[in-house]
Amino acid sequence: CSVLGKHTVAGGRITEASFVAAGSVKARDPAKVEQGALLPEHCVVTGRLDERTGADGKPYHTGFELRLPTAWNGRFFYQGGGGNDGVVFNAVGRNTGATGWADHALARGFAAVSTDAGHQGPQPTFGLDPQARIEHAYRAHQRTAETAKALVAGYYGRSAERSYFVGCSGGGRQGMMFSQRFPELFDGIVAVAPAMRVSEGATIAAAWTTQQFLAIAPKGADGKPVLSQALSDADLRLVADAVLERCDAADGLKDGLLQRACNFDPAVLRCAGAKSASCLAPAQVDALRTVMAGPRNAAGKPLYFGWPWDPGITGADWRRWTLGTSTTGEPNSRHTFLMSGALGYEFVTPPDPSLNVVNFDFERDPARMRAFHQIYDTADDVQLAGFRQRRGKLLMFHGTAAPIFSSLETEDYMRRLHAALGRAQADTLARLFLVPGMNHCSSGPATDEFDGLAAVVDWVEQGKAPDRVLARGSTGAFKGIERPLCAWPKAAHYTGSGNTTQAASFECR
Repeated sequence: CSVLGKHTVAGGRITEASFVAAGSVKARDPAKVEQGALLPEHCVVTGRLDERTGADGKPYHTGFELRLPTAWNGRFFYQGGGGNDGVVFNAVGRNTGATGWADHALARGFAAVSTDAGHQGPQPTFGLDPQARIEHAYRAHQRTAETAKALVAGYYGRSAERSYFVGCSGGGRQGMMFSQRFPELFDGIVAVAPAMRVSEGATIAAAWTTQQFLAIAPKGADGKPVLSQALSDADLRLVADAVLERCDAADGLKDGLLQRACNFDPAVLRCAGAKSASCLAPAQVDALRTVMAGPRNAAGKPLYFGWPWDPGITGADWRRWTLGTSTTGEPNSRHTFLMSGALGYEFVTPPDPSLNVVNFDFERDPARMRAFHQIYDTADDVQLAGFRQRRGKLLMFHGTAAPIFSSLETEDYMRRLHAALGRAQADTLARLFLVPGMNHCSSGPATDEFDGLAAVVDWVEQGKAPDRVLARGSTGAFKGIERPLCAWPKAAHYTGSGNTTQAASFECR
């Protein structure tokens, strides 16, 4: 490990290499909370690639962390990022869903790498530098993967036998990007809630949602609308209960999970008179209907997808993204601070820091997003020619109550993939698994604990194409309850007998 610290890196340098004794530390998630079991013995390496001064006069580089276990299993793992990136998180090989940081790749013997994607700090201001945009889109990831693989080979004296990528959200976009731009780098890719149209459609949807709910929100003491109060938690519970009443039994069991799409109209909740605890005000009904249908311009042209009606609308993460919790006229929803920043600094060309989701113009501003869409987004390629040629495998997971990237978008991608390649060939390349009730990446009233890494490894190395993936609830009323996640377009259906808490009592149909 100490020798590796002196290793020469093309276009970069190692900043530190240190040995970590077994059982001395645990993985830390982005909030720096310890997760899972104590880590195995390993070497941790940090480095910088392509140090430079940007057009904005600020210093930039691509930072990375690589962890190399002593008991190596011969595999390499790239840990996807998310949000605006800018931070090098623990490179332990974060898994999927609630399994995530607690049951990771490093504990299974993988060498794992993470990166800040070519800029330092999660603020979106890096978008003022044109090269930083390109690094964030793809180049920093290519450089990190190739550098890490070279370090792995140097450390162990042999190259990794298999390479895997797992990421959610922006990390899911990175996985899709690798399958399209650099298909030679990975044997298996797991993309969860992939941000395939984030620099165009999904950010427009964030603006649409925010503006619709601000328009009906009550005003605070300062005269500004209080976004979080457009719909109370009790209002969202009313919607969830009505959706369940209409559609919960369609999968053979009333269990709080919708395995199939629900055709629902919130008009059934419209108050005949004054707003009460048992109904929604007409303005709330109209706003919900408009939001869930997805953004459109004045001519009625869709600017993104709509959203499934799902009881996961009650999840804390749904509120966190969509409405926030601020009790003042200064909203704190992720749409209004995370998506606004990316919109103004990175997603429009040229950058316009004055642009945000509140003042976004649905007639004028979408055209300003098209240039960056061409290099950043990943929704268009449904051939995946290079990835197919190397016989790569792509697994996609998406929560049906995700509040920022719609699962309907990922279903659309699969439909187009099937149309382009034919169902038989598409099934040898890619599988999608919808997670009922799950919010963004994990959480929500859902069975959100599932092992995507094991599924893709079995597919790549054993030829076991996954038709179903075991999932368990991690919190609340669903904690410990099992369901199968079924390969799209199939969905779980209760067989009519057997323990309703066990996945064996459900079939995919």
